[in-house]
Amino acid sequence: MGFFVGTDVGGTFTDIWVSADDGNTRVFKSPTTVDVLGGVIDAIRMAAESYGLTFDAFCAGIERFGHGTTIGLNALLTGNAAKTAVLTTRGFGDTLEIGRLRRQTSGMNEFERTDAYLRNRIPPLVPRSRIVEIDERIDANGTVIAPLDKAQARAELRALQRRGIEAIAVCTLWATVNPVHERRLRVLIDEELPGTFVSLSHEISPGVGEYARMSTTAANAALGPLAGRYLASLEARLQQASMRVPVLMMTCAGGVLPTSVLNDRPAYALFSGPAGGVMGSRATAKQIGLDNILTMDVGGTSFDVGVIVKGKPIMRSEISVAGADIRVLSIDVESIGAGGGSLASVEFGELRVGPRSAGANPGPACYGRGGTEPTATDADLVLGVLDPANFLGGRMQLDTAAAQRAIEEKVAKPLGMSLTEAAWGIRQILDSKMADLLRRMTIARGYDPREFTLLANGGAGPSHAWVLCEELGLDGFIVPAAATAESAYGTGNSDVGLTAERPAYVRVSPGGKPTAEHLARIAAALDSAAAEVRSNLGLAAPKATMTGERYVSIRFRGQTNHIDVPVDGGAFDLAAFADVTRRFETQYETLFGRGAAFSNAGYEILSVRVMGSAALAPPAAATKGEPLTSHKSRKVVFGDPKTPVGTAIYLTTFPQAGASVEGPAIIEFPGQSVVVPPGATAAADAFGNLHVTRTKP
Repeated sequence: MGFFVGTDVGGTFTDIWVSADDGNTRVFKSPTTVDVLGGVIDAIRMAAESYGLTFDAFCAGIERFGHGTTIGLNALLTGNAAKTAVLTTRGFGDTLEIGRLRRQTSGMNEFERTDAYLRNRIPPLVPRSRIVEIDERIDANGTVIAPLDKAQARAELRALQRRGIEAIAVCTLWATVNPVHERRLRVLIDEELPGTFVSLSHEISPGVGEYARMSTTAANAALGPLAGRYLASLEARLQQASMRVPVLMMTCAGGVLPTSVLNDRPAYALFSGPAGGVMGSRATAKQIGLDNILTMDVGGTSFDVGVIVKGKPIMRSEISVAGADIRVLSIDVESIGAGGGSLASVEFGELRVGPRSAGANPGPACYGRGGTEPTATDADLVLGVLDPANFLGGRMQLDTAAAQRAIEEKVAKPLGMSLTEAAWGIRQILDSKMADLLRRMTIARGYDPREFTLLANGGAGPSHAWVLCEELGLDGFIVPAAATAESAYGTGNSDVGLTAERPAYVRVSPGGKPTAEHLARIAAALDSAAAEVRSNLGLAAPKATMTGERYVSIRFRGQTNHIDVPVDGGAFDLAAFADVTRRFETQYETLFGRGAAFSNAGYEILSVRVMGSAALAPPAAATKGEPLTSHKSRKVVFGDPKTPVGTAIYLTTFPQAGASVEGPAIIEFPGQSVVVPPGATAAADAFGNLHVTRTKP
């Protein structure tokens, strides 16, 4: 038997999605371990046991292995990345320290931004003591003004060797125009510090913008040794167990790549988990013929939202982590601290929920691992949403008394309300935060949420979706068959994909046109990026048909931020430039309002980008399931905490096509509970997805 496997390491659980060659799928969850690798291996063992196979026999049958992990993200957040130094041009050693105006709040959640104790306490990715200024200088035209002082550079490198440096980021001024000094420095590093991980800025982040370029290169260098060791250990462990295929790592931009291609660019996979969730939703939406999707994922620690427009995820060119802005093309996923483990507390007479989380250990009070603080999961248990005897398909028993005790002592008594009212208050605050984020991702960007279909993912997403539909005025929502592990599903179903960027800085004055030299520079940059994409995708999927999309990063002259605008195929000539500026102004006014565009400012083109993909053979899709099994009924709170409603409970692992129930009902899967409110209907399609349609008011 052959298996398509997708895995994802979250903050609380490590998920695995498995599709056998007959199309039947299974999902498993294992607690995330401190070393990350242990949780992945445990999840694979669970999958193997479910098929009656040994670990080695299961691994031998794997035909594709997709993976996403938070190991790099956690390393940057906790300061546990490799000991890194930065080599830069003399006079520019303070770049990371200065950053941008918002460096001290970049990447913070809403709780951290209001904590005065955190002000001015977030250090740069690399401390000033490990920033080394090198004697060299190249100007904006690429002319060498001061040659590289090799003797001084060697002396500095020998000093770094004595300090135990594990990785070096090289970021010299205007290396994007002329990288000769960065390349010479790499040769010197290889001679003086052999085996040290090296990142060059013109390769990792070849765009205009000194701070973002250095920050991105520093992050990539800091992650190199750590990510390399982890991925090498994972692949070696699975290959020892007879797995014959490479580990395919999810990237921030949504494609998967073999670890060998990502070895020198680990920052490209920094947000692999959230990206995998959006790509899983995209695969589900394509399966059932939908183009406009709101994808939400409620896990143990966070609530993630992505938007898919006309079949393509909305992208962003930078992500913010640990006070640093890292320029890596990524699927635009916004997150807030709102999940099943979100802690509830009373502060100054007010009920607050999140962003702090109980995490995997000790977890919610009902987990019975020593936690005493109430969480959203404890509230759902008290409200009747969860079955204490059937959590994670019965693999974990919940302690109802512990949940009641935590909410009673920490919320109900301080606020002078009943236990059920306190639990419902926790639920309302959490749902309101989620709805606000969905509005920011749609309405604030010029999209009407009523034109989208909501896909509810994550362990807790299907139980919150009905409230969010009411908040946004949606007719209903869809729960994918693999909703509880949609990120893992995404890593196991995505095509191979790579993005290559090239600098192409061109300024066009108001009313002017780019010169023939300018157009040739942009065209050459596009051709170079496309060649890199073809080369790497050819290594990853030599027999697959490749497709590519071209983009130009453009802004009005004098502005700080840019927009990535698609470019049609063919030569980049004056007609192509006119088409790019027209599209740019259309996108600009969509984002900032009609009349906001100002062509009289002129334009600046910063860089070009090529996104390539190569299709992999998809797993078989099962078209048969099992009838919904009527289990029992229990009281569930849907609105008024004083009057819980008798609710039918159904069990399934993969619902049969056409199976339907009327609300109020809860359909329990191993790992998720789909809440069907009063007046709503849930029906399964041929792929096991549940379509919940609510009655219009």
